[in-house]
Amino acid sequence: MLIEPAFAKLNLALDITGKRADGYHLLRMVNVSVSLCDTLAFERVPGGLQVHCAQSRILSGNPAAPEGKDNLVYRAAQAFFELTDEPDRNVTILVEKHIPSQAGMGGGSADAAAALRGLCRLYQHSLPAETLYKMAETLGADVPFCVQGGTALAEGIGEVLTSLESLPPCWFVVCKPPVGVDTAQAYRRADETAALPEPYTPGVLAALQMNSLQELGKAFGNAFEAVVNLSQIQNLKQQLRRAGALGACMTGSGSAVFGLFDTKEKAEAAFQTLRQNCPCSFLCTPQKQLSLL
Repeated sequence: MLIEPAFAKLNLALDITGKRADGYHLLRMVNVSVSLCDTLAFERVPGGLQVHCAQSRILSGNPAAPEGKDNLVYRAAQAFFELTDEPDRNVTILVEKHIPSQAGMGGGSADAAAALRGLCRLYQHSLPAETLYKMAETLGADVPFCVQGGTALAEGIGEVLTSLESLPPCWFVVCKPPVGVDTAQAYRRADETAALPEPYTPGVLAALQMNSLQELGKAFGNAFEAVVNLSQIQNLKQQLRRAGALGACMTGSGSAVFGLFDTKEKAEAAFQTLRQNCPCSFLCTPQKQLSLL
């Protein structure tokens, strides 16, 4: 059996810069993968391609993840088999879910990316990175970033990646309120908004260049926050700042909110405080770029 982690992502900055003729929105984001992860277990057993899901207890209030052909992991495996022309397609993939859905943390994309990496290892196919990214792009705009992880500037619809230096040692407390946000609905609301906020990405990039957590916390921003406009998100941001966060922000199209901390002690204390009223909370750290071999 082979185990592959599927790391969640946070958006330190998210700007909506336009819309393509095909309806896809153009974005400029700074993404970071974090230690909160789903796990995928691969086993080569008879029965064809099968995808099953198990959900951790902390996600008991979340919608159940789809199984079989309805799961993006299944589509990722199909894409892998079609590209490699692998004759033996007897593999069962068990997805153990820890990343909440409708949170803006890329859980489905992370699972699809982990499926591609895991199948390459399981079948010992050393695909060129560019080939892997192209295959990932057909599955979703966030999947190429989730394939490589680390810290990156993401442009286009999210598929144009520029790797950035890793963050200094730091900790994130992530809180997912009971309310979820449908991504398609969030984009529709963005289209209806007369004026989006000034770009946040330049400030985050400048703070990363300075290697300053204090400046980074000040620079966080997400264009979707004003669009989604949920009181729970603003309340969580205020609680995180009161608990000592250097900055707090919503990730993706929501509804998860994260706070940045410069010491483990402050982060652990904040995590213990916030989880009392928001049980779906997590303490995590940034991750380095993943090896594709």
